[in-house]
Amino acid sequence: MRLVLLGPPGAGKGTQAALLSEKLGIPHISTGDLFRANIGEGTPLGIEAKQYIDAGKLVPTDVTARMVESRLAESDTEQGFLLDGFPRTVEQADILEELLAKQGHKLDGVLNFNVSEDVVVERMLARGRADDNENTIRTRLGVYREETAPLIDHYGDRIINIDAEGSVEEINDRAMTALGRS
Repeated sequence: MRLVLLGPPGAGKGTQAALLSEKLGIPHISTGDLFRANIGEGTPLGIEAKQYIDAGKLVPTDVTARMVESRLAESDTEQGFLLDGFPRTVEQADILEELLAKQGHKLDGVLNFNVSEDVVVERMLARGRADDNENTIRTRLGVYREETAPLIDHYGDRIINIDAEGSVEEINDRAMTALGRS
């Protein structure tokens, strides 16, 4: 099963990805983890990405896409994967479609974790991180809406909406049911 996970910061994508990965027997591929691994290992892509990060800039789509392409070529993804953090834009979604087509695959679905802004703010404030205050959280949510709303339209009938409010177990049950794996 080849899935993309969408949802705002604080929607619980990482938590759900870990559970789904275990239950479905496919790897969770987070772009954040990919960046950390490539930078930590000093790969050419990691060195390139680090230059942007150190300058306070976003890592360009082509660098991120090459990291994702390299990761999707690994043998543990043959039965599928959960992609978290890529694509973030319609341009990246098109790149992903091309990468998968080269491998003779396509996405099976896009899990969209829906959660209200107030719940996100509450969850993120509860984490107690220094950079999590209500203003910065709401700004990040605004950026997410601007970048991701077009993705939801782009994926159309491949979107699988999941109510991401409630307990971790309830949300996971909803996701597994939506995937026909309950």
